[in-house]
Amino acid sequence: MKTFLKWFFGAVLLVIVLAVVLLLSLDTILRTVAVNRIRAQTGMDVEIGKFHLGLLEPVVTIKDLKINNPPPFGGTPFLNIPEIHVEYDRDALLKNKIHLTLMRFNLGELDIVRNEAGQTNLFALGVALPKKGAKGGNAGLKEFKQRTGLDFQGIDALNVSVGTARFIDLKDPSNNREQKIGIDNFVMKNVKMPADLAGLAVLVALRGGDFFSSMLGSDLK
Repeated sequence: MKTFLKWFFGAVLLVIVLAVVLLLSLDTILRTVAVNRIRAQTGMDVEIGKFHLGLLEPVVTIKDLKINNPPPFGGTPFLNIPEIHVEYDRDALLKNKIHLTLMRFNLGELDIVRNEAGQTNLFALGVALPKKGAKGGNAGLKEFKQRTGLDFQGIDALNVSVGTARFIDLKDPSNNREQKIGIDNFVMKNVKMPADLAGLAVLVALRGGDFFSSMLGSDLK
């Protein structure tokens, strides 16, 4: 009997240790899954410094997310995002709805790259402008639902920081430019569709001066 009890308690202890190890490594597993999924969907090289999913609270935090362009754009940097922090409505998610109570997004660096064929990465990679005639961004919300199966309900508070934009011309490096945007903690309330980001877009345009128009003018026509 004593031998059985020792074996039983030893087995229970082993299960507890394994559970703790799994919980401690869960973020690492999820980080790997996230990296592989982004690579599979975009074809771009991805690095994530830290991925944290709250087990007792509805929180997701991603730190030091770096995305690099594919070979046609020389594997150059594309996005450097120091932090994405999301707090979401768990009850809404159970109903296949996305309702974020808080989202903090820090875009440290955006690199606009023009390759030797004259293509600009933002457009070649499918980062397209909203279509004319799409009222209030409803088309984008419908596409979001088609891709994810989830209804986007909105963001109660969106906190955005934007650091630096760079232009890299692989054919003529003399055209390379850098523009500091310098937006810190710009807060928007009740964001439910792309049109609600108009204030942020105007601020970025003002801080960027003629940077975006001069670099992308030929592509925006």
